[in-house]
Amino acid sequence: MKHSLLILLIFMSFILIGASSCRQENTIHNTNNEAMINGNIKIIIGSQTFTAKLLDNNSAKNFKEMLPLTINMTDLNGNEKYYDFSKSLPTNSSNPGMMNNGDLMLYGSKTLVLFYKTFSTSYSYTKLGKIDDATGLASALGSGNVTVTFELES
Repeated sequence: MKHSLLILLIFMSFILIGASSCRQENTIHNTNNEAMINGNIKIIIGSQTFTAKLLDNNSAKNFKEMLPLTINMTDLNGNEKYYDFSKSLPTNSSNPGMMNNGDLMLYGSKTLVLFYKTFSTSYSYTKLGKIDDATGLASALGSGNVTVTFELES
């Protein structure tokens, strides 16, 4: 009986070690050492396409499951576009202190926000991801409301 239990424990250890190493292979880290999902999404605005990486958190995973998604985003304060979902996503909000051009965030549990200017903030957000190269993002989004498509990169 002891021998069988020992073999079972060794077997379970190998399974846990294997699962843990698979998880590490599917995750990369950005410059802030935040775990990123290994995979990109495309953000399409008019004729321009931007690539973004999503963070490895439940909010980003839930958002990714909603894709493809075409929405009309509303301009706010001349520095962000937002869209209110009908359902809540999981949150883990904190104050980032600084919003950066290309940040993709969740405000509260239902509001998707895409920032196109860099500025300091006192508000709390759940980080979803970031556009790899946000050059031209402000120009593509324009000054008013805009239709934006989010889809998985193939």
